Amino acid sequence: MDFLYGLFIAPFADFGFMQRALFGSLMLSLGACPVGVFLMLRRMSLSGDAMAHAILPGAAAGFLLYGLEILPMTIGGLVAGIIVALGAGAVSRFTIQREDASMAAFYLISLAVGVLMVSIRGSSVDLMHVLFGTVLALNNEALTLIGGIVVVTLACLAVFWRALVAECLDPLFLRSVSRMGSPVHFIFLGLVVLNLVGGFQALGTLLSVGLMMLPAAAARFWTVRVEPMCVLAVLIGFASCIAGLLLSYHASLPSGPAIILSAGIVYFCSILFGTRGVLRARIVHHRHRTA
Repeated sequence: MDFLYGLFIAPFADFGFMQRALFGSLMLSLGACPVGVFLMLRRMSLSGDAMAHAILPGAAAGFLLYGLEILPMTIGGLVAGIIVALGAGAVSRFTIQREDASMAAFYLISLAVGVLMVSIRGSSVDLMHVLFGTVLALNNEALTLIGGIVVVTLACLAVFWRALVAECLDPLFLRSVSRMGSPVHFIFLGLVVLNLVGGFQALGTLLSVGLMMLPAAAARFWTVRVEPMCVLAVLIGFASCIAGLLLSYHASLPSGPAIILSAGIVYFCSILFGTRGVLRARIVHHRHRTA
């Protein structure tokens, strides 16, 4: 029992920074994983990665003006992310270019501008902090910010749930029967940006999208219904955060990559053993052939 306590409980019971890291990462999973499910169902998974890079110029602007302060970097990242999301969405709506291409163009420009801005004043250490985050350094201000983002996300998902599901299945039908089509699309992009900004505080711009997408992608191998998929994605996110933090503590590894690696392991296990995974499909196919 002492061994199990030291392995699983002691890191969180004895150290305040581990408690804050756990609380912050669990809150991130609660808000980001359902958003990731909708990104995946809308076939916009790579758009999440693009928007994660898009917040970099705003965060860099806050860093240049105020240093590594949470509020200025958050506001800057939020403004930059919204500008890129709305700009890419507007280009895809009013020109012949598709949304994935416009998003790629915006994010590449944003990434280049952001790296240049950080490099003007900061060191490589500062750039690594912005890109990869410091989940073990979360303070009360950061936790409050993440908590507020989670509340807004869950409230919007509850209010616009039916419209979001309808847009995933048939966006043209939604626009033909309701005026909610375009507003819901931009509201959803705003939720993506909000959760990426929240994840940026803990995991940085490069890893925040991993917590959003990997649990959602893993859940897709276990169910086809949206509601259970969102719940399962959140549970996978929770398990990945706990496992990643414990791995980081015991093996002296970077906490952010350890969390994403844990989610990646669940993803590969889901590919093999999920109810809609490779092994189940082969078993069903073999039974059909022998029947």
